[in-house]
Order: sequence, then structure tokens, then C-alpha cells
Amino acid sequence: MTDAALAENAAGETELLTPEEFESAIRAVGAERYHNKHIFHKMLHGGQMNKGQVQAWALNRYCYQDAVPRKDAALMARTDDRELRREWISRIHDHDGLGQEPGGIERWLILTDGLGLDRALVMSKKAALPATRFAVEAYVRYVTEQPLTVAVASSLTELFAPGIHRERIAGMLENYSFISDDVMAYFKRRLTQAPKDADFALAYIKQHAKTRAEQDACIEAVKFKCNVLWAQLDALHLAYVQGMIPPGAFVPTA
Repeated sequence: MTDAALAENAAGETELLTPEEFESAIRAVGAERYHNKHIFHKMLHGGQMNKGQVQAWALNRYCYQDAVPRKDAALMARTDDRELRREWISRIHDHDGLGQEPGGIERWLILTDGLGLDRALVMSKKAALPATRFAVEAYVRYVTEQPLTVAVASSLTELFAPGIHRERIAGMLENYSFISDDVMAYFKRRLTQAPKDADFALAYIKQHAKTRAEQDACIEAVKFKCNVLWAQLDALHLAYVQGMIPPGAFVPTA
């Protein structure tokens, strides 16, 4: 290849993606990497787990639910953009609640209550897997430390969330006698919350990722977030399917 051709090729590789190409690249990450493809979720939704394994999943996932408003508060603290803060604060309200609205964390605790878990134990997070806690805190740090547009982009796994929520609601209600409709309230609410949040975040990064390097960093952020979710399921599978429960972690009796 001639020097001129090499230069042309290099320039093409750094050309700004169109908004449509940018969104397509982000959605391709979900198609390849979203955690609905993990064997643990396939077993969970397919009725292949016992109550103790479902309890372990819910107890560990609480760590993630509890971290979401912390990472959102960290993102808001970094920006002088009042309109971004006005929009983003609804995410904290969605999880922590506001006024008479109890919020998503409370709805998650209704799920763990319904599974027979001690609420104080769940909220303490002391019985969660070490890998769960490391993965969750890595996400909070990522949002705190990365450029603001990249931090926003890391939330875009919400683009893929409604599908897994619908699958979870249907599969768990069908396959587990110990799961009732009322304890699935968290997932039902996220069917409307997640698309709203994802639409805003997607529009924001399309507007603010102004170079190809920034676009690529946003795509990598979605990959990172998928890895955070996947790593939690790897840990659950190792501990509660393969039986390698680390010291101090939750041990099912159900």
C-alpha cells in the first residue's frame, strides 16, 4: 500500500461516526455482550434453579441496586450543566424514592423479603460475594473518574434492559412457585423507567461526543458496563452453581 493510501486509510478510521452509525455501534455491544446471554440468567429465567440459588442472586444484586443512586449522585456532582442535573436527578428518585413513592431499592427489598431473606442481612451487604462488591464499586469509580460524556454513556445498558425484564417477569412467574406477582414490581416499573433514561443518555452522548475518539470511548464505556454485569453473574455461577462459595458469603439453606 502506498503512503498516500495508508494516510487515506488512517484518516478514514478516525472519521466521525454519523449519529446513526454511533447508535448502531452502541446497540451492537448489547447484542454481543449484554448479560441476558449469560448461562446463569438462562438458568434463572428457565426455572433451573432452586430457591436458595434465587435468594443468592437477589441478595447479591441488591449491592448493585444500592450503588446506582450513589453513582448517579457522583455524576451529578461533576457537572455545571443544570439541565443535565435536572434530568439526571430523576434516576436517584427512581431508586431512592421521593415523597410517597418508595423507589426501586424498596421494591427490590420487597423481592428479597418475599424470598424469605432477612432484610437487615441484605441491606448490610456483608453476605454478598466479594466479586459482586468489587464489580459494583468499580462501576461507581468509573463514573466518578471518566470524562463526563463517557460516564453518561456507561448507563446505556438501559437500552437493552426492557427485554431482560420482560423475560425475567414471565420466566420467573411461570417457573417458580415461590415467586408471586407482587414481588416482581421492581422489574415492571423498570419497563417504563429504563427506556426514558436510555433515550436521554443516548441523545446526550450523540450531542456531546464531538470527536471519533470520544465516540469510541463511549462505545468502550458500554462494553465496560456489560463487563460489570457479566462479572457479577460469573461470580454467582461459580459460587452457587459450581459450589465454590467463598468464606463469609451467603450460604443457602432453602
